[in-house]
Amino acid sequence: MSEPTLTHLGADGRATMVDVAGKEVTARRAVARALVRVSERTARLVAAGDAPKGDVIAVARIAGIQAAKRTHELIPLCHQLPLAFVGVEATIDTGAGLIELTAEARTTARTGVEMEALTAASVAALTVYDMVKGVERGASIERVELVEKSGGRSGHWTRGE
Repeated sequence: MSEPTLTHLGADGRATMVDVAGKEVTARRAVARALVRVSERTARLVAAGDAPKGDVIAVARIAGIQAAKRTHELIPLCHQLPLAFVGVEATIDTGAGLIELTAEARTTARTGVEMEALTAASVAALTVYDMVKGVERGASIERVELVEKSGGRSGHWTRGE
């Protein structure tokens, strides 16, 4: 098996958009996760929907969905995809002060939808930060990662397998 290569570099070493014209159109799905660390007090406010700026999770959900739809504008070499679905869900562990945002993106296309899921999770986490910074400047985004992907030539992949 050959070593993987960077797909966004041309033969001359310059950045280039990958030509996906010859790839098969398939159903594709990706799930990404972002973790936001806050204090127990802030986590309780978010869980109750009582943060000073309002319902943090509802706003983060909409922000994540909107961001996924604009991924091709934010990431220079991403293809514009016809998204069939984008969803953002949150779980809050008040005792641990952890807000987990999970984004799912689906399409039927010639290229994967991982960047859309990652963008949705990232912007949802940034939105949580923005909405809680008035009560807690020490909030932090600890991790953004791809959890699962399926479709296309490489098939199904799950983190940790």
